[in-house]
Parts: sequence; C-alpha cells; structure tokens
Amino acid sequence: MAATQKIELPALSIETIRLMLIGDSPLIVHAWSEKAKRQMLDKQMKRASKGKEAKDPEADYEACFYRTDTGAYGFPAIGVKAAMVSAARYVEAKMTVLRGAFHIDCEMLPVIGEPRPREDMVRVGMGTADIRYRPEFPEWRIPVTIKFNTSAISAEQVANLLNVAGFGVGIGEWRPERNGSYGRFHVGGSDE
Repeated sequence: MAATQKIELPALSIETIRLMLIGDSPLIVHAWSEKAKRQMLDKQMKRASKGKEAKDPEADYEACFYRTDTGAYGFPAIGVKAAMVSAARYVEAKMTVLRGAFHIDCEMLPVIGEPRPREDMVRVGMGTADIRYRPEFPEWRIPVTIKFNTSAISAEQVANLLNVAGFGVGIGEWRPERNGSYGRFHVGGSDE
C-alpha cells in the first residue's frame, strides 16, 4: 500500500493597487462593429456578398465605442495589460513572467472624458484607401485596479510598468507601439 504524503502549499501573497491612468495624448478607440464581424463571418463562410452598403459616418462612429456594463464609455482591460506586458522589453523583465504576475479582473475599464468624432484616411487590404470615423478622447482618464503577486512583482514595479507602458507602448489606435503617438498616458499622482 502506497503511503500518502502531506503537501503544504505556501499561501500566495496577493495585493491590490488602484491607479489612475491620465492621458498624455488623445485616445482613439475602435471596437469591432457588429456589421464588420458579420461581414468577416460571411466572407469566411463563403456566403454571397450583398455589395457595398452606403457609408453612414454617424453610425460608424457610434459602432466604434467600447461600453462598460453600465453603458459608460470603456476600454478593454486586456489592452492595458497587454501594454504593460509589452513594456517588459524596456524594463528588462520577462513577458512570460509578467503575464502571470498581475491581473486586471474585469473586461472593460471606464474611460472618463468627452469624445469627439474624427475622420481618418486609412489603408486596408491591398493598400486600398478608405475613410474611418472613430471616437477620440482629447482628454481622458482610466481608473484601473490591479491584483498582483508580491513574490513576483511589487506595487512600485506595477506602477512603473504602467508608466513605461504609457510612454513607450500606449493603448488604442495609432499608439507608439504601432508607429503613432496617440494613446500615451502616465500614472496619476495624488495631486492629479
């Protein structure tokens, strides 16, 4: 008969930090619209196309918003976490370690600010030009709550990682990581 071995697991030391991201450059958001998702699925399923529909700038603009459960303006939490993980290359940390060192336990973070519509010329597909209508938040803030494992990362490192991400990676469309300058931010101090 095999002997049973008693295993003692050390308790995880999980702490929570609440920070405010403050925009240093406008934030451009672009959620996938239901229309775009439907068109992609139709193409993948080899369904016949109905042809190009007339462009509706106001509807396109409204469809680009992310929304929280309460209907407020939002931004995907995974986008903030991805920016932090991507910033690992600037602070000599390992991305694989950071993915498990902290979590943002929600899908959508609220964006505090007033959006305005913007019209941009973009290249799609084989270089075809198109016009996009998207929301831009000229001034914005995002409160974020992060749970982290203190044996892997400290509160100071979490805040620093956010600052580095805000400067070198950014969030949203045309961010520094994608050759733009939008979506830059810093971690707010107690006086902001």
